[in-house]
Amino acid sequence: MAKKVSAKARAAARKQRDKWKMKRWFTIRAPRHPHNFKRIGETLGEAEEHIIGRVFEMTQQEFDGNFSKMQVVLRFRVSECVGQDALTTFIGHYHQADHIRRQVRRYRGKVDDVVDVVTTDGYLIRMKPLIITQQRVQTSVKQDMRLRTREIVLSFAAKSTYAEVQMALLDGKLEEAIEKGVKSIYPVRSVVIRKSQLLQEGAVASFGPTLDEIHADEQRAAAELKAKKAAALAAAMAEEAAEESDEADEASEEDDPSPVEVDADEVPADEAPAAEEAVPEPAGEAMDYDAMTVGELKDLLKAAGKPVSGKKSDLIARLNE
Repeated sequence: MAKKVSAKARAAARKQRDKWKMKRWFTIRAPRHPHNFKRIGETLGEAEEHIIGRVFEMTQQEFDGNFSKMQVVLRFRVSECVGQDALTTFIGHYHQADHIRRQVRRYRGKVDDVVDVVTTDGYLIRMKPLIITQQRVQTSVKQDMRLRTREIVLSFAAKSTYAEVQMALLDGKLEEAIEKGVKSIYPVRSVVIRKSQLLQEGAVASFGPTLDEIHADEQRAAAELKAKKAAALAAAMAEEAAEESDEADEASEEDDPSPVEVDADEVPADEAPAAEEAVPEPAGEAMDYDAMTVGELKDLLKAAGKPVSGKKSDLIARLNE
């Protein structure tokens, strides 16, 4: 037997709110330094406490347009919400697994390591360098390359801030330093930091523009883009209107009957001056055709027995022949 639903339960079901209508869009922004609150994505949430802690991933190609780093995935964690902006912290990166698998082959050597470093501003980072050699190498050679890599990474981090470490990971500066240091031990095919992970945060840098300045710049750029689009649209409409006007003039000229030649002896004396005034006589000096209207130019061409079709530049060229 079907269970009856009480009137109270039905009323509660009707009053249930739609959670999707309660949600709003938040703009995800990269850290202030060194990325200047760059807009990197959007996310939905009911409240700020639901957004904080979310991890946003994107490829480096989407972040800075570097097509050679399309296999690198960057990770940002939302740490604070200011209005509709979700501010993030860079928490590391990793290379996609299929790309790493393609680098390792049967007759190549693989040297990897895990290094924990501390930057000058107190950030604790775990890095995992990976070196692929041209051929297989002995274990002792791998150990020498591993020690040299560890020294380079520790030395670089000890003299750099967290923002500088981020930039070195993105532009490959640290990888180039490792390759330069280990190639004297054995020829290498590639050197990458296959993964980095933020283990502990340090002092937050206050460099770079403020969020209000970023908003002002974005509004200014949007206004300039809107003005450019409006100007381009107005120019296109004006050009289209001019072309339609020329086509209408040509169509009206084709519909007009051809002029009838009249003998001067048959024209009455009182009508002769009017006929002469209808057609402007060229002056003794060269006439300024550019200052004339299209109708006046066509009258001159009709008087000379020449075609009257075309644009104003064509009419002037025909009169100058």
